[in-house]
Amino acid sequence: MAMSDERIILCGANAYEKKYYFNEKFQKIPRTIQDELHIICVLFTEEAGGVFTVVFEPDGSISLETDADENDIYYDEISSGLLVKEIRRKRRELLESLSLYYRMLILQEDICGILEEEE
Repeated sequence: MAMSDERIILCGANAYEKKYYFNEKFQKIPRTIQDELHIICVLFTEEAGGVFTVVFEPDGSISLETDADENDIYYDEISSGLLVKEIRRKRRELLESLSLYYRMLILQEDICGILEEEE
């Protein structure tokens, strides 16, 4: 098993620079899913501001992170936290699928072991 101790950014958006980033290491993820991630990230920063990233943790789980410049008076931590919870709830299957993808193809975990954990 090729376990990594690093957190790896999958994608993110930055409201300050009006930019979206997708990690080229994951170009094999289907285009429709890449597009969905793009929409999620950009809509988040349009609504809450700041910077939003989707990150793979070393264990294969997914973190949704948001941050803002210190001087950003328009950024609202409470609403950004609520938005993260809403994304986790509404996009649960997508996030679980991405985690499974990462665990199987990047961490090279055994699919049987992963499926047994979920039962």
